[in-house]
Amino acid sequence: MIPRRADILRFVCLLLSLTSTGLAEKKEGVEFENDLIPVFTKMGCNAGKCHGSAIGRGGLKLSLYGGNPQADFNEIVRRMNGRRINLSRPEESLIVLKPTANLKHGGRMIFDDGSESEQLLINWIKQGAKNLKHRQLQRLEVTPREFVATDRRATTSLNATAHYDDGVTRNVTPWTSFVAEDSSAVNVDEEAATAEVRRGGRHLVIARYLSEVIPIVLVSPLNHEGADLSSEPRHNFIDDEVLNLLSELRLPVSPPADDRTFLRRVTLDLTGRLPQSDPHSRSGTIDRETLVDQLLSSEAFIDNYTLKLAKLLRIQSKGDKNTVATTPQAARGFHDWIAEQLRKGIGYDQIASQIITASGDTTRIGPATFYLAVGDPQLQTEFATEVFMGSRMKCANCHNHPLDTWTQDDFHGLTAIFAKLTRKQVIKLNPLGKAIHPNTGEAAKMKLPGGAFLPLDTKDGRSAFAEWLTHRDNPFFAKAMVNRLWKSLMGRGLVEPADDFRSTNPATHPALLKRLAEDFIEHGYDIRHTLKRIAMSATYARSSLAVEGNETDDRFYSRMIQKPLQPAVLADAISDVLGVASQYGSEVFGTRAVALPDGNIHSEALDFLGRCDRSQSCEGAPSPIGPLAQKLHLFNGPLLNDRIGAADSRLTQLIQAGRHPMDIVKTFYQHALNRQPNERELAFLGTLFHSAKPSEEQQKLLEDFVWGVVTCQEFGTNH
Repeated sequence: MIPRRADILRFVCLLLSLTSTGLAEKKEGVEFENDLIPVFTKMGCNAGKCHGSAIGRGGLKLSLYGGNPQADFNEIVRRMNGRRINLSRPEESLIVLKPTANLKHGGRMIFDDGSESEQLLINWIKQGAKNLKHRQLQRLEVTPREFVATDRRATTSLNATAHYDDGVTRNVTPWTSFVAEDSSAVNVDEEAATAEVRRGGRHLVIARYLSEVIPIVLVSPLNHEGADLSSEPRHNFIDDEVLNLLSELRLPVSPPADDRTFLRRVTLDLTGRLPQSDPHSRSGTIDRETLVDQLLSSEAFIDNYTLKLAKLLRIQSKGDKNTVATTPQAARGFHDWIAEQLRKGIGYDQIASQIITASGDTTRIGPATFYLAVGDPQLQTEFATEVFMGSRMKCANCHNHPLDTWTQDDFHGLTAIFAKLTRKQVIKLNPLGKAIHPNTGEAAKMKLPGGAFLPLDTKDGRSAFAEWLTHRDNPFFAKAMVNRLWKSLMGRGLVEPADDFRSTNPATHPALLKRLAEDFIEHGYDIRHTLKRIAMSATYARSSLAVEGNETDDRFYSRMIQKPLQPAVLADAISDVLGVASQYGSEVFGTRAVALPDGNIHSEALDFLGRCDRSQSCEGAPSPIGPLAQKLHLFNGPLLNDRIGAADSRLTQLIQAGRHPMDIVKTFYQHALNRQPNERELAFLGTLFHSAKPSEEQQKLLEDFVWGVVTCQEFGTNH
């Protein structure tokens, strides 16, 4: 059979790299890890849908993407009584005959007879099928790391060079897997090692070689014509970084939002409330910096950002039989403790450290309740890394993370730290607690993620974890938090999802994320400082209305992303506009939804509006109710119907005061939308409400009008 062109190219490239570095096969022999594992990965043999699945396939189980070379060697050479390897007749080994389809193979033909892949396997077997390893891979250098195209369709070559611990380098392009994240946007030619961008935007190609996984960013213009952004305002470094990428993408920007829009936007974002007054009507303009400072110093800000942190930390009472009960007293105590830290301006690094190292009675020590949110040490590892590092480490429970740097030792080493705690009302050390490492069947050793094992005599590893986590050089902690703060104001994280930080899911604006994190650290991990930095940027102040050329932009911030109001914020906004408060459980009547101290307080209204169940992550979690139920509830539910025309409602009071229907209309526009009706709206509404005093029929129309206001998209979003 004639070898495929791809295999010939790989063979030539590998020979050149081997001979140029003195690594000819006959001198050192084929290395199982450095030479054969890349073959299995490149050909897809150890992928999750093949032999790399949890149970393997066809009796052969390989570690996912070669994460455990020793286990793979044992599986191939020693399992099945060594039947996969034929030392006397290497060409007749099962490991050769099956992938070349000379014997029945559950999968497709992986490589051809006479190909370099086959020859490497045969030569390895001829040399005794030994687990040779002469050097350790230190890093993989991939070029380009970022390719900025000047045309909407462009092609770039892809190259990969392996650097080893003995100073040797190899061109490993033929054995590096290059996969486009979106194959409809980027076409990767494996034979030629090129990537062609087919659609404008920012796209990724993932390069994989052995344990290294590296993203390649490809940027292609979204428009044919360039956008002149030289005169756009630049209030701080945020605007510099955003405009730089917009220029590369040729995206025009929307104009600045007017003062009324900015007032509503920033008030909702920072305090979770509609504006209570309109300084624009008094002075003609708004001093935006003064406004932001006032909002950040308000008690409403404390309520709003305590709610955001409470959802992140899953603060709620529960009595589930599968988990340790969290009493309402413990949930309330933790919530109030968070609020007090924000009120005092305590740095987020100190908040995190106190939570991680907390012990004691959860009904009295608020942050200790952190250890009741989940049911066991493994879940605690997933929870803690998600919250404080923005990382989904749970994949490393069963195998080394296929898309990140985390290993099973990292996962179970941190789990071993949390296993030293009880999980009862009183959180305290348990010297006998241990976590079993699945690879060894023995107690895992305490270890910092990506770092060193802790001394064997360590009693409580949480202090070491907290110190490592909040150190200014930690690459995850500050970035994870500023990314969440950015998302809370901008509608989308620089990294999305916000709890999925990894090299293969890079930020849309990596330099901006880095600068925000550095700025956060330099200012004492001050949440208010970073929020103000974002709110005072020209990027935040842009209109949400599209202009020609940026209609499809949903992640590059050429315009403001419209953000749906969070359930608690929407519930409070409805109460404010209607003038009738809601009752939440047994809380004092008039308590605002954003100020509720326990995520499990009874409220059908909040449930129907999509309140997150904090037993799981609330980041991007879909509502357990569903959008249809929410729509029906707003369409004909008691949340609105029982309050619009209630005796003490705003509408009833305005009617009883003898206000003209159009005055009533303008009043509701101001309270709900922070604006007055435009000419088109005035013309239409004027035909409905023309008499000086509301008739019974017009009163019904006014009730319908109010319903329309509080269910319209403009009211239900921050834009």
